[in-house]
Amino acid sequence: MRTMAIPYPHFLGSEKPAMEAGLLGPPPSPPSSSAASLPPPVAALTQDNLKRIAAYKAVDYVQSGMVVGLGTGSTACHAVDRIADLLRQGKLSGIVGIPTSTQTHQQALSLGIPLSDLDSHPSLDLAIDGADEVDPYLNLVKGRGGSLLREKMVEGACKKFVVIVDESKLVKHLGGSGLAMPVEIVPFCWKFTAERLRLLFEDAGCAAKLRTFSETGEPFVTDNKNYIVDLYFKKDIGDLKAASDAILRLAGVVEHGMFIDMATTVIVAGKLGVKVLNK
Repeated sequence: MRTMAIPYPHFLGSEKPAMEAGLLGPPPSPPSSSAASLPPPVAALTQDNLKRIAAYKAVDYVQSGMVVGLGTGSTACHAVDRIADLLRQGKLSGIVGIPTSTQTHQQALSLGIPLSDLDSHPSLDLAIDGADEVDPYLNLVKGRGGSLLREKMVEGACKKFVVIVDESKLVKHLGGSGLAMPVEIVPFCWKFTAERLRLLFEDAGCAAKLRTFSETGEPFVTDNKNYIVDLYFKKDIGDLKAASDAILRLAGVVEHGMFIDMATTVIVAGKLGVKVLNK
């Protein structure tokens, strides 16, 4: 894996994505001769600022005429906004977007991005999406937003998959954040399926919980009319491919949120700059 670090002054000087996003002001003026003068305070970048910076950097990979997979979630939405901005400015043209969810479809449609689907475009030039976890080998956990099946279909059909995250998403191993690893399942006898998932990873201290709406307690329903069971681990689950195979062998499971050996580039925005990780 190759790593390229880009400190913000150089990064912003080449494309100035954060300035265009209204995140950073212009470079400070040279200090005056007054000994009493102090530099103005610099506002700390928020997590959403970092997501936007990473998203804008990812859109640098988009070229006119490309078929582009459009991801889902709070990070990917910034990339969709950026693509729409560049289309309006005439800096991009001939883009066809393949959305990974109803939410992204509606966003892109409202912004005027031409859309299609995998039936019409079975091979994509590029996909851009966020991730919930990234391990040192660029394996991912995705789908905490509930769109993991369509994301995996679209992003599995692209020649280059660019992932955009802030540095809080980096983990030593998948499941290491202690947050959810989603599994999409059919609604029929969901308790039976959830228990079988838990037993698969009992040695890793797994808890399996149906995703519900906190206000009503009703199950979260995916775009495909399925449920999601979120798995939580206390220990490393070990061999990811073996874990993937075991999950997918269970009747009632539709797909899981481990994206193994799929990302080609991960762009990580942190407090000190942007890192570009390549396989």
